Amino acid sequence: MNSQYVIISEETTKNWLFVLPVVLWFVACAPAFAQTDKPVTGYAPINGLKMYYEIHGTGGTPLVLIHGGGSTIETSFGNILPFLADDRKVIAVELQAHGRTSDRAGALSFEQDADDVAGLMAHLNIKKANFFGFSNGGNTAMQIGIRHPDVVNKLIVASALYEKEGLVPGFWEQMKKATLENMPAPLKTAYIQVAADINNLKVMHDKDKERMLTFQDWPDDDLRSIKASTLIMVGDRDIITAEHAVKMSQLIPDARLMILPGTHGSYIGEVVTTKENSKMPEITAELIDKFLNE
Repeated sequence: MNSQYVIISEETTKNWLFVLPVVLWFVACAPAFAQTDKPVTGYAPINGLKMYYEIHGTGGTPLVLIHGGGSTIETSFGNILPFLADDRKVIAVELQAHGRTSDRAGALSFEQDADDVAGLMAHLNIKKANFFGFSNGGNTAMQIGIRHPDVVNKLIVASALYEKEGLVPGFWEQMKKATLENMPAPLKTAYIQVAADINNLKVMHDKDKERMLTFQDWPDDDLRSIKASTLIMVGDRDIITAEHAVKMSQLIPDARLMILPGTHGSYIGEVVTTKENSKMPEITAELIDKFLNE
């Protein structure tokens, strides 16, 4: 196999904390590292969008954060972003129809989202970056690796898929029943707090749902074409199966796999699934930092 694997269970995490005092020190001192300076924010005219972005921290190759479906920067990355931005520049974006970014005619697609993020990089005069996508954002990150390889240094793909069978049984039946009324309340609240027009909440929901229901498997060769060093991350109780994550890591030529304790996004502190007082976002950020610094 051409992939390296790291499988971290609850017990393994305890061992890491025992063996690596630097991680314990990092976690204990985490509040001191929290990003206190306000980010630089802006809107960029990208492919017909008024695209929102934030810049946190300074130094190094920028790390671009790409949120999940129905989400904002805060709901996907609010709990992990301060640790990621402690010693590097982090650029967080909001995609078409999400959060503060405007919408345009037509359906959502991961390919178009990838083109939009690449367009933002050109707008900001960034020639190469690392990309960290969660859930639907992980699909977008992979499409950036496929469609815009020249702008990619490294990829982090968290809880994403490339084939429909990669999701747990029953997911697609539940997706057909999805309505705005049963959308997780924290995601609805976050949208209303930042969106220019809160009446577009249903538009975002319906477009995200339609994109999932019309999703078609990607060819294996698409993943084989990704040349960037890639870290595949998934929770051990995720809606993405561990088997699917393994398969993805075997197809991408320079990929590693990390299975972390948690559900869909809890290991990065995603607002719907995170546990109160969890140390996993800090630990995950430290592991991401090690991957990016290799």
